[in-house]
Amino acid sequence: MWCVWMLLLALVSETRALDQLNMCMDAKHHKIEPGPEGKLYQQCAPWRDNACCTANTSEQAHADDSYLYNFNWNHCGIMSSQCKKHFTQDTCFYECSPHLGPWIQKVDQSWRKERILNVPLCKEDCEGWWNDCKNDMTCKEDWHYGWDWTTGRNVCPKGSMCRKWTDVFPTPKSMCEGIWSKSYLYTTLSKTSGHCMQLWFTGENPNKKVAEYYLNHATWQRLPLSTLLSLASLSVGIVLL
Repeated sequence: MWCVWMLLLALVSETRALDQLNMCMDAKHHKIEPGPEGKLYQQCAPWRDNACCTANTSEQAHADDSYLYNFNWNHCGIMSSQCKKHFTQDTCFYECSPHLGPWIQKVDQSWRKERILNVPLCKEDCEGWWNDCKNDMTCKEDWHYGWDWTTGRNVCPKGSMCRKWTDVFPTPKSMCEGIWSKSYLYTTLSKTSGHCMQLWFTGENPNKKVAEYYLNHATWQRLPLSTLLSLASLSVGIVLL
């Protein structure tokens, strides 16, 4: 009987992993379940075959006056177009991706019940983002918290100063990990490694296989050695039947 329980445990773990491989987080603008969205706008278009965002959300992700979060990208002067491009891609990735399950965490916030934490980004994405923004200006290291919202849009808090990007974020790592409260993890992994997430892509979504890798790794890592040995014994027994 205990062998049956071990097998059931493995099946439950596998089912949970499959659920996490194709899911939407419980947040402000996300769909309940991912699915096709044929009319996704511009830089959100790569997710059109399977998306957690709607066409309207994808259009708003490109707007300077977007109602999504009332966030003012131009809080320290007009953000350059090459820098803004990466924040648009970042927004599309966050809103549209159905493959963030391994990094979704529960939170107690008024505007969302789940967030992502330590999503491993490919080196090219972090460094390209930082390089294209390095001549821009900002006043804060963490853009999730600490703004003055009295006008309805984010304004630099009292006492803060607009500074050159590289003074606030001296390295790609400091920017990628700091700007959204550890949502992302800087890695030295390249896109060809298959072990890092790409903020933007063309063609087939490469992030599904990356999420699958981390889910499989995490699922078996969480099982104690005694369970793994029991499953191995069960497998041998089945083969010998």
